[in-house]
Amino acid sequence: MEIKITDGTENEETQEKKTNNIDISMVKFDERGLVPAIVQEENGQVLMLAYMNRESLLKTIETGFTWFFSRSRQKLWQKGEESGNTQRVKEISYDCDGDTLLVRVHQKGVACHTGTYSCFSGRRIGDSGKSIAVIDDGPKKEDGSLVTVLDELYNVIQDRQLHPVEGSYTNYLFKNGQDKILKKVGEEAAETIIASKNMSREEIIYEMGDLWYHCMVLLAFHNIAPDALFAELMNRRHGGKYHKFEGKTGIRPEM
Repeated sequence: MEIKITDGTENEETQEKKTNNIDISMVKFDERGLVPAIVQEENGQVLMLAYMNRESLLKTIETGFTWFFSRSRQKLWQKGEESGNTQRVKEISYDCDGDTLLVRVHQKGVACHTGTYSCFSGRRIGDSGKSIAVIDDGPKKEDGSLVTVLDELYNVIQDRQLHPVEGSYTNYLFKNGQDKILKKVGEEAAETIIASKNMSREEIIYEMGDLWYHCMVLLAFHNIAPDALFAELMNRRHGGKYHKFEGKTGIRPEM
């Protein structure tokens, strides 16, 4: 259930033709002519919720950037029109009932007007001290899957990149730039090698933890979400070039 959009590079005449050819009849606007739009970063993090009417949805499709309808001001507005924190749209999907949109974007800067990366950053119901009643249906295992842990680590690193914290080592790396980050990746790789040569399980785990962390910082430096790395690994798992020992050259080496 995907609505194809332009990438914002076509001329106005081409954009208008494409917009007119896109069927949005599956989208169910409410009695006010609005539909809620959940905005999600490429890495899967939810950024904000806003509302679109027919005109703003078509304008979003036409321009490749998010446009919404302000219920308080009763007018169209483009995300980032004043702050510069625009959202380049990658795809738009609608839910099974057609009454909610999911807009995947590449966020420039921060999404929230308060200055946080996401409108939901650090705002949890129950943080006031009162507990939320939960039905006890047996012991639950915390989601500690590798994918979840790496996604959460990446989000913290990305948040530090956008909102520097005094004394943060992650901010120290970003402040000193690519060469410092690459130097640390090299150092940690070397220390992992030494740990392996020492046949020390504890050292290997510790040094590889350092290596993975610095690799995640390097991904954030290039604005590459972990999903891209997971996709590459899944491709190899299902039999890509590396599975055939062809590597990047496409040529199978002598065995």
